[in-house]
Amino acid sequence: MARAATTADAFNAVAEPRRRQILDVLVGGERPVNDLVAQLGLAQPLVSKHLRVLREVGLVDVRDEGRQRVYRLNAHPLKPIHDWLQNYERSWAQRFDRLDVVLQELEDQEKGDDGGDE
Repeated sequence: MARAATTADAFNAVAEPRRRQILDVLVGGERPVNDLVAQLGLAQPLVSKHLRVLREVGLVDVRDEGRQRVYRLNAHPLKPIHDWLQNYERSWAQRFDRLDVVLQELEDQEKGDDGGDE
């Protein structure tokens, strides 16, 4: 089965680790391309390629400021990913709750064992 184009949706776009790095930087605020290049330590053409993909799926917006292009995060397209992950978050929360119960039982058992030795 052929893989969907990376520009099809936010799921595919963020599957690439460098694009997630770019989003991580942009969550802190707007950045010109040269700042992204410096902060990520990647070549400018590579950063621009990833920004194009992120722009095509709507995850980043761009504006011209003089001779610079400034990018900012548009988190709205991430909502379907957030919604999808909530199911897994609930599952993990339930597992951690069960683990808390087991740990508390072990702690109570250990306290009971310590009290009988003295």
